[in-house]
Amino acid sequence: MPASLILTIVGPDRPGLVNLISDRVTAHGGNWLESRMANLAGQFAGIVHLHVPQASIEALIVAFQELEAQGLRIVVTRGTDGASGAPGRRMKLELIGQDRPGIVRDISHALASRGVSIEELVTDCVSGSMSGESLVRASAQLRVPAHVATAQLRGALEAIANDLMVDLTLDDSGSS
Repeated sequence: MPASLILTIVGPDRPGLVNLISDRVTAHGGNWLESRMANLAGQFAGIVHLHVPQASIEALIVAFQELEAQGLRIVVTRGTDGASGAPGRRMKLELIGQDRPGIVRDISHALASRGVSIEELVTDCVSGSMSGESLVRASAQLRVPAHVATAQLRGALEAIANDLMVDLTLDDSGSS
């Protein structure tokens, strides 16, 4: 049975980094399952989920360590292949508003205090089309425990959104 590995990768961005990493994965019999990658402030940042034959793990880790000479930092963590996600229903949160420090903290605190897990979060800052001011956009996939009522969660988040002066939507149509 293959091992599930999670890679976190950071280093100066340049063409060919994904190829460099994927070559090593393939050479060691690994299968690239899913990933999230971005250029953040000139740095390549990525997270990759792999399946690798048990017998190849150590050699693959050594191959990744050899990339440190090229400025890449790769941390390998063993994953689990149990049921995906915790129990509960999936919901999607969308937010847009004038950027200011603390928005992610305030929203994530409201979610965590209710036992809601953030399964995926994407944020960015963009220039407002009319004002030119910096706007923050966030999109999150949430796992909401059964005991948390949608109306209760929506009310709590809308109250915070009003305080932060951001537009927020919570969609439960994708619940599982």
